[in-house]
Amino acid sequence: MKIHKGDDVIVLSGKFRGERANVEEALPNANKVVLDGLNIAKRATKQSGATMQAGIIDKLMPLHASNVALWCPKHKGPAKVGYEIQGDKKVRVCRKCGEVL
Repeated sequence: MKIHKGDDVIVLSGKFRGERANVEEALPNANKVVLDGLNIAKRATKQSGATMQAGIIDKLMPLHASNVALWCPKHKGPAKVGYEIQGDKKVRVCRKCGEVL
Protein backbone atom coordinates (compact mmCIF):
# COMPACT_ATOMS: atom_id res chain seq x y z
CA MET A 1 0.00 0.00 0.00
CA LYS A 2 1.40 3.40 -0.98
CA ILE A 3 -0.22 5.38 1.85
CA HIS A 4 1.42 5.30 5.28
CA LYS A 5 0.64 6.57 8.77
CA GLY A 6 1.24 10.32 9.08
CA ASP A 7 0.76 11.11 5.37
CA ASP A 8 -1.24 14.13 4.25
CA VAL A 9 -4.00 12.95 1.88
CA ILE A 10 -6.99 14.31 -0.03
CA VAL A 11 -10.26 12.38 -0.35
CA LEU A 12 -11.15 11.73 -4.01
CA SER A 13 -14.66 10.31 -3.75
CA GLY A 14 -17.52 9.82 -1.34
CA LYS A 15 -19.13 11.97 1.31
CA PHE A 16 -15.89 13.77 2.22
CA ARG A 17 -14.66 14.47 -1.34
CA GLY A 18 -12.19 17.36 -1.46
CA GLU A 19 -11.29 17.22 2.25
CA ARG A 20 -7.66 17.03 3.35
CA ALA A 21 -6.62 15.05 6.41
CA ASN A 22 -3.74 13.18 8.01
CA VAL A 23 -3.65 9.40 8.11
CA GLU A 24 -3.96 8.20 11.71
CA GLU A 25 -3.74 4.51 10.89
CA ALA A 26 -3.08 2.45 7.78
CA LEU A 27 -4.62 -1.02 7.50
CA PRO A 28 -2.71 -2.70 4.65
CA ASN A 29 -4.38 -6.12 5.05
CA ALA A 30 -7.83 -4.56 4.50
CA ASN A 31 -6.48 -1.88 2.09
CA LYS A 32 -8.07 0.86 4.24
CA VAL A 33 -6.96 4.02 6.02
CA VAL A 34 -8.31 5.85 9.09
CA LEU A 35 -8.26 9.63 8.65
CA ASP A 36 -8.04 12.23 11.43
CA GLY A 37 -11.44 13.88 11.96
CA LEU A 38 -13.22 12.33 8.97
CA ASN A 39 -15.73 9.46 8.70
CA ILE A 40 -16.85 9.51 12.34
CA ALA A 41 -19.66 7.14 13.35
CA LYS A 42 -21.65 6.89 16.57
CA ARG A 43 -21.35 3.53 18.31
CA ALA A 44 -23.08 2.24 21.44
CA THR A 45 -20.74 0.50 23.87
CA LYS A 46 -21.04 -1.45 27.09
CA GLN A 47 -18.79 -0.76 30.03
CA SER A 48 -16.02 -3.33 30.17
CA GLY A 49 -14.00 -3.01 33.35
CA ALA A 50 -13.22 0.26 35.04
CA THR A 51 -11.40 1.89 32.12
CA MET A 52 -13.93 2.02 29.28
CA GLN A 53 -16.86 4.44 29.31
CA ALA A 54 -20.34 3.10 28.53
CA GLY A 55 -22.78 4.90 26.25
CA ILE A 56 -22.63 6.37 22.78
CA ILE A 57 -19.12 7.19 21.58
CA ASP A 58 -17.66 8.66 18.38
CA LYS A 59 -15.53 6.16 16.48
CA LEU A 60 -13.24 6.83 13.52
CA MET A 61 -14.18 4.45 10.70
CA PRO A 62 -11.81 3.43 7.89
CA LEU A 63 -12.05 4.56 4.27
CA HIS A 64 -10.88 2.46 1.34
CA ALA A 65 -7.38 3.43 0.22
CA SER A 66 -8.50 3.85 -3.41
CA ASN A 67 -10.71 6.78 -2.34
CA VAL A 68 -7.76 8.86 -1.12
CA ALA A 69 -4.59 10.18 -2.77
CA LEU A 70 -1.39 11.59 -1.33
CA TRP A 71 -1.21 15.40 -1.30
CA CYS A 72 1.73 16.89 -3.18
CA PRO A 73 2.79 20.22 -1.62
CA LYS A 74 4.77 21.31 -4.70
CA HIS A 75 1.92 21.42 -7.23
CA LYS A 76 -0.80 21.52 -4.51
CA GLY A 77 -2.85 18.61 -5.74
CA PRO A 78 -3.33 14.85 -5.54
CA ALA A 79 -0.25 12.82 -6.44
CA LYS A 80 0.13 9.53 -8.23
CA VAL A 81 2.94 7.75 -6.45
CA GLY A 82 6.05 6.41 -8.09
CA TYR A 83 9.24 5.03 -6.58
CA GLU A 84 12.88 5.96 -7.10
CA ILE A 85 16.12 4.70 -5.64
CA GLN A 86 18.11 7.55 -4.09
CA GLY A 87 21.43 6.33 -2.74
CA ASP A 88 20.56 3.17 -0.87
CA LYS A 89 16.95 4.17 -0.05
CA LYS A 90 13.72 3.67 -1.95
CA VAL A 91 11.60 6.86 -1.81
CA ARG A 92 8.10 7.76 -2.94
CA VAL A 93 7.89 10.51 -5.56
CA CYS A 94 5.09 12.43 -7.28
CA ARG A 95 4.85 11.26 -10.87
CA LYS A 96 3.63 14.69 -12.05
CA CYS A 97 6.36 16.95 -10.64
CA GLY A 98 9.02 14.59 -9.25
CA GLU A 99 8.76 15.89 -5.65
CA VAL A 100 9.79 13.43 -2.92
CA LEU A 101 6.70 12.67 -0.81
